[in-house]
Amino acid sequence: MRDEKVMKLALFATLYLVFFLCFDGIVVVVNSRGIHVVRGGGSFIVNSVGVENITTQHPKHSAGSGTATFDVKSFGALGDGKHDDSKAFVSAWNEACMTTTIGSEATVLIPKGTYLIGPTKFLGPCKGLKSITVKMQGYLKATTDLSTYGPSADWVEFGSVDGLILTGGGTFDGQGAKSWPFNKCPMSKDCNVLPTNIKFVSTTNTIVRGITSLNSKFFHIGLVDCKDFSGSGMKISAPENSPNTDGIHIERSSRVSISESVIGTGDDCVSIGQGNSQISVTGVTCGPGHGISVGSLGRYANEGDVKGLLVKDCKLSGTKNGIRIKTWANSPNASFASNITFQNIVMNKVANPIIIDQKYCPYSSCSSLQTPSRVKLSDIYFKNIRGTSSSPVAVTLECSKGVPCQNVNLQDVHLDLSDGGGTVTTATCKNVIVKYSGTQIPPPCG
Repeated sequence: MRDEKVMKLALFATLYLVFFLCFDGIVVVVNSRGIHVVRGGGSFIVNSVGVENITTQHPKHSAGSGTATFDVKSFGALGDGKHDDSKAFVSAWNEACMTTTIGSEATVLIPKGTYLIGPTKFLGPCKGLKSITVKMQGYLKATTDLSTYGPSADWVEFGSVDGLILTGGGTFDGQGAKSWPFNKCPMSKDCNVLPTNIKFVSTTNTIVRGITSLNSKFFHIGLVDCKDFSGSGMKISAPENSPNTDGIHIERSSRVSISESVIGTGDDCVSIGQGNSQISVTGVTCGPGHGISVGSLGRYANEGDVKGLLVKDCKLSGTKNGIRIKTWANSPNASFASNITFQNIVMNKVANPIIIDQKYCPYSSCSSLQTPSRVKLSDIYFKNIRGTSSSPVAVTLECSKGVPCQNVNLQDVHLDLSDGGGTVTTATCKNVIVKYSGTQIPPPCG
């Protein structure tokens, strides 16, 4: 009888403990071995013997600061560059994201080491957090097996997160060389898009600072439906012949700042797509690549308008284009792009330094070129553009016959031919009346 009372008392105490732990975000499992208590990667078993099987405990809390650090190695990441550490990364993120102290901060630490990961999503919202930092000090390698990504998956994705900070000086290596031969997009409009290295989807108040992206399979960094994004001190690199490896591609986003970064790829260093507003690109060094582009626009139905773009204090070297606006002919819907300024841009042996192309076609032939673009361009400013052009035509302004460009301004443009010889560069204009002021080399269109 006495033993039965003791057992009931012990059971009551155990249930009380389970009840208490559950409210602290701890998972409790009862099985034949006893009571298994799990919190993240730390766990232990309570049974008649006592407490056994204690595993790694985490996170480490910074005393008195309201912050907590979640080290991916505490969640099972090996960091040997051979074993897939994807699950450990997601587990560390989920634990950090579920921190429930209102107004607190959390850090996911990826320490130095080489980590192999497949397609990985870091998803929010993280409702209790003021901010969540990913301190990426390691070297991440993407799996090269395209079958693991699925038809629309990217490599590393941050989604629906507010207050994300990605920093630490680490590297995202997409290992794209093995995938580039499978990219048919340069030859066909209907193609399977390969994974982007790092994609931000529906994030707000994001800071990306001091990270490196190498050899992406497709775009290096993509922004879709983001607000209040700041990226600085980034290094982005892929070979000149790598297809569609845009450095940073932005769509349907607002209040985005890209600054003080070095980008050299096989496509646009920065491409500003449809539906964007209040975008600034400053202090970017670009080359090799296809330049800094607005567009391409007008390819798909129901594209959003583009307005309020500033590209300033940038240097381009050896690129196939300089500062460019490109729209497709035969656009399915009407849209507009306006209030776009390119200012204080230095060119070094750049082909097509200034170009508006409203018959954009990257393929060997396009049947729809005779149908004019329906993207209306207005309030376009090119200010203090100087340097050398590797093409005899340094300024090309080819606007749509259906909706001619309005209020295009060239102020203080000085572009010499890079091979010298005394030949003056030329300009060509269609469907536009240009306003000129200050120095004009090449001379204005006749």
